[in-house]
Amino acid sequence: MGLFDLLKRGLAKTRDKLLGGLRAIFSFGRKIDDALLDELHDTMLAADMGPQAVTALITELREAWRAGKIREGQEILPFLKTRIAGAWTPEARAVRMAAAGPTVIFVVGINGSGKTTSVAKLAAHLRKQGRSVLLAACDTFRAAAIDQLTVWAGRLGVDIVKHNHGSDPAAVAFDACEAAIARKVDVLIVDTAGRLHTQDHLMKELGKIRRVIQKRIPDAPHETLLVLDATIGQNAVAQARIFGEVADVTGLFLAKLDGSARGGIVVGIREQLDVPVKFVGLGESVDDIEPFDPGAFVDALFADTAR
Repeated sequence: MGLFDLLKRGLAKTRDKLLGGLRAIFSFGRKIDDALLDELHDTMLAADMGPQAVTALITELREAWRAGKIREGQEILPFLKTRIAGAWTPEARAVRMAAAGPTVIFVVGINGSGKTTSVAKLAAHLRKQGRSVLLAACDTFRAAAIDQLTVWAGRLGVDIVKHNHGSDPAAVAFDACEAAIARKVDVLIVDTAGRLHTQDHLMKELGKIRRVIQKRIPDAPHETLLVLDATIGQNAVAQARIFGEVADVTGLFLAKLDGSARGGIVVGIREQLDVPVKFVGLGESVDDIEPFDPGAFVDALFADTAR
């Protein structure tokens, strides 16, 4: 199954929200007017694209209409797809790799976001690219989290560095860095404990882990990925903003996109935060991960609209 088909399947619930309103708006021969643009505004909000993103898109659309660049409803879809897809550059979406030595990917998120499963998916993705991977089990607060990551490591055929339940997460990170250097692995993925963005003491701990990593591998972490649950919609923006302040987030892994009717959050996040979506999770299998492709995303989001 190709990327478009995977995204189309994953975005089915979101697209269902869009289809009814958009089909009427994009009907053949309908002229653009203020009423139509107001309808479009409300329809896009219903898909959880976010008020800031929707307002910006509708403002640009209105200006294009008044300038005579577009005249009929059927011209709106190509306009929107071009504008939305153009918001992400290939350079921004690429995973930052170390110039030499191990690349360190620091993974953060709240409890229940699908973080540890996303770590496994990321490891599987990198293994398919021919890269060697080492996992660091820095979620020492939950014995189940260490066990879960250990099981994934076994299934994927990758090594894992772990300590006992209740150990210092920063100590695990240090040992993992030592192991990554000694074993000359390509990528070290550091899984951290899930935490609410309102838990100050746990958020500060992320900073401690980062500092330990930086002391052993000076330019690390090269990527800090925040795993967000796509089903929570606009609440994900608040999470991303707070985590960004503490953990210097460089990219987003949008999990559970296949089970969400709020896939439009991808658009909202881009408008409100200067952090690119780098990966999307499209199912429960370890292989259900795709690097984010904005062109395929908008094609799948608006698929079948004109029928």
